[in-house]
Amino acid sequence: MNAHEFAVMVRLGLTPLQVIQAATINDADLLGWSDRVGSLEPSHFADIIAVDGDPLQDITTLERVKFVMKNGTIYKNEP
Repeated sequence: MNAHEFAVMVRLGLTPLQVIQAATINDADLLGWSDRVGSLEPSHFADIIAVDGDPLQDITTLERVKFVMKNGTIYKNEP
């Protein structure tokens, strides 16, 4: 359900990039976990998603996730 909030954040004036950063990098910084999460880097924990389309052009694309990987295990893989 968090992805629905992204469109609201864009309507309130954030850019799609700022919204994505708020949900990843900025959250990790606020939690004091930027050394472990928030970006795709060696030794960081990461959950990865994939969508059809470019969320920087249409943030609602993040509401329609096609692929999810967590801790190296694929949980969703739609064509």
